[in-house]
Amino acid sequence: MTLSHCFDTILLLARPAAGKSEIIDFLKKTPPEQRLEKFHIGQMTEFDDFPILWGWFEEDAILEKMGYPRLHSDSDGYFLGNHHWDVLIERLSLEYQKWLRDRSHDGQCHTAIIEFSRGSEHDGYQKAFQHLSPEVASQCAILYVNVSWEESLRKNRRRFNPDRPDSILEHGLEDEKMEFLYREVDWHQVSSPHPEFIEIQGYQVPYVVFENEDDVTTQKGEALESRLNTSLNKLWDLFQKSHR
Repeated sequence: MTLSHCFDTILLLARPAAGKSEIIDFLKKTPPEQRLEKFHIGQMTEFDDFPILWGWFEEDAILEKMGYPRLHSDSDGYFLGNHHWDVLIERLSLEYQKWLRDRSHDGQCHTAIIEFSRGSEHDGYQKAFQHLSPEVASQCAILYVNVSWEESLRKNRRRFNPDRPDSILEHGLEDEKMEFLYREVDWHQVSSPHPEFIEIQGYQVPYVVFENEDDVTTQKGEALESRLNTSLNKLWDLFQKSHR
């Protein structure tokens, strides 16, 4: 790999409502030259499994209305099998491969940001990482946004807009689903063997934890900019080290 001035791919991981979407929104609104200089993020392309998941729910509702069996979820909105979580990761990897094929070779830095959450109930990050394509695993770095279960639940309640349940910034889950799916996460288990790298499919993938219990992602402004600058510059140093 030839090192550029920006990340090729960032996995942005966290519990729901931890601040992932707010970080992406902040980066999108940062002028490109400043974003590259301060955060090592180039021209951004986002890959988020929520729109795919929501599309499945809508399709299932249509099928049920037409009198056909639901394909992905039951009438309460729970997946019919945990393999659907793996399909989402495979789908993100497929979309990423299309991006690699089609992205502009314009001499500018391009950064893919792949966003998702995983709970221990559906086999966690350990299982999700097994379904990343080698193209993702070999080129990515991980930014994990860390909040407690209680903070995730609080922010999920706060952001939910029942009139826009399909919105990236305003969707939410019922408390019962949040607890069932995301109260327990396996991030500590997958990251504890090494303080800087996680082994994914034989690749040493660098990671940094962005602490957000004080919710700087909602406050935005200088607090978010400063913490994001510190976190991504540390991650950039680790990324360069892992690709020498």
